[in-house]
Amino acid sequence: MQTGLKISAFAVGLAATFGSAYAVGGALDPAVVTKGTSEQDGHGAKDHPAAEKGEVEESAGEGVELPGGLQVSDGGYTLDLRTPRVEAGEPAEPAELRFAVVDEGTSRNVTAFRTDHGKELHLIVASSDLTTYRHLHPVRAADGTWSTPVELPEAGGYRVFADFTPDVKNAEGLTLGADLAVSGDANPEPLPREERTVTVDGYEVTLDGALRPGSGSELKLEVEKDGRPVTDLQPYLGAYGHLVALRAGDLAYLHVHPNGEPGDGRTKPGPEVSFTATAPSKGAYRLFLDFRHEGEVRTAAFTVHAGGAAPEKSVPEGGESTGHGHR
Repeated sequence: MQTGLKISAFAVGLAATFGSAYAVGGALDPAVVTKGTSEQDGHGAKDHPAAEKGEVEESAGEGVELPGGLQVSDGGYTLDLRTPRVEAGEPAEPAELRFAVVDEGTSRNVTAFRTDHGKELHLIVASSDLTTYRHLHPVRAADGTWSTPVELPEAGGYRVFADFTPDVKNAEGLTLGADLAVSGDANPEPLPREERTVTVDGYEVTLDGALRPGSGSELKLEVEKDGRPVTDLQPYLGAYGHLVALRAGDLAYLHVHPNGEPGDGRTKPGPEVSFTATAPSKGAYRLFLDFRHEGEVRTAAFTVHAGGAAPEKSVPEGGESTGHGHR
């Protein structure tokens, strides 16, 4: 284990500066950044440090949009994180995370959002080493301020992602990101190794398929319990599975939607959940699958490498996924 790094109040304040990207090691292929233009449609990276230098990612295919979450402002909206730091561990009362989405044109909090997958806004919190993941559903007050309790077990740097669509004409979905510092003794972990099968709360989830840079590919995840396929998955956020992909290094955000939905006459409630995803670049990614069974939501986490070989089928040592966490 590394020697613990005590984060001072001053360091915490610095770590919470909006718009900065995390650098947790050479997880990205250095060849994926090239000179170009920072003008983007939809999810862009114009507030990311690379974009400020006129650099954008080189995609492997035409028409591939850059991932979200690298910028605090985009499309005329800004994520105003009003809780820049929280304490690590599990206190008697969880910390309250507060934020707002601000319309830059009016300088007012946005109060009208379109519903997507049953929610006006999806909030993801992930540690910079991608070993802690939370999918939260905050509550919006009448003045546009959102809040949610959050418990984060380890100190260090985190990223907060707000995934939403303003309820205005011609609006497109946005994912904005801001930095969150968790104070305490920080011991960042290495990226978990690739595994074809992971175990969480007695469920075995197996990944089939590979993430490809610049090209859409199908990812199939099969859920089993006690050696038997689970054929009665319950809908969660309007689907039998919900998948988020984060790129190691800068935590670029890919929100992937499932192929099919409950009640469409062709999508079965397990054991398999299918998604189509496109990686914006080569490199390492962490996939987080949320699924509901027997009334409880669980998360299975996988490490994959876009542009590399698919992980070999094996059962991980120790057996338990560490990424689950919901509200």
